Amino acid sequence: FLLQLKAQVPGSAEELRCLQVISQQQEGSSLEELISNQSCLKLANTIKAYVATVSPDPALCVPFLTEARRSYFNTSEGQAPPKTPGKPSAHLTLRPQSLAQDGNSKRFGNLSQSCRHAIARWEDSTIHAHLQNITYRDGRLRVNQAGKYYVYSQIYFRYPSDGASARVSVPQLVQCINWKTSYSQPILLLKGVGTKCWAPEADYGLHALYQGGLFELKAGDELFVSVSSLAIDYNDAAASYFGAFRLDL
Repeated sequence: FLLQLKAQVPGSAEELRCLQVISQQQEGSSLEELISNQSCLKLANTIKAYVATVSPDPALCVPFLTEARRSYFNTSEGQAPPKTPGKPSAHLTLRPQSLAQDGNSKRFGNLSQSCRHAIARWEDSTIHAHLQNITYRDGRLRVNQAGKYYVYSQIYFRYPSDGASARVSVPQLVQCINWKTSYSQPILLLKGVGTKCWAPEADYGLHALYQGGLFELKAGDELFVSVSSLAIDYNDAAASYFGAFRLDL
């Protein structure tokens, strides 16, 4: 009986609130007089009309509404049941940091010389970023649930020129994704390399490096990004990012 009504009356947030109000009315009271909200009134009339089609006794409406309320609400707190937690996922965007802050890279462990600058500052709660069942702290993503994760990162390098020397410089841009387990030192998961030579008249060169891969991770494992240079474009949240999400395979 209850399932049939659910099919006829979709449970939007407004309608669920109306069901709660309706179910609290005393037997014999007038719903039209007690409910001023038009959407509630419409829902009440729909319920009354449906109950009338299955039983001529209006008194059956009161226990039925009580059961409907129990189905939609937590009876102890009057709240909608909590949502089921989603799959672990994270997408972080870059925050500015200076070369002076790179001294903190030592706390990430021994890093490859070609990828020695750990990125310690990411945004995790902006319009471009999010965290769900993954923990972020001080440049690291920490996995809370074991499983197979797709891990990815992109860094948008903005390499400045140094006047005449820029004409002969051929900078090697490197991006690494590192894996920190129970072992003392991080493990290199992914490494991307770009060797670029820009025009002599250019004030700077731009180059984006992207990489991603699927890895089996355990609860407590951590991930972080390191690069060859902190000469990065920090003003574009859509260009430099770091993330991971679990796949059910």
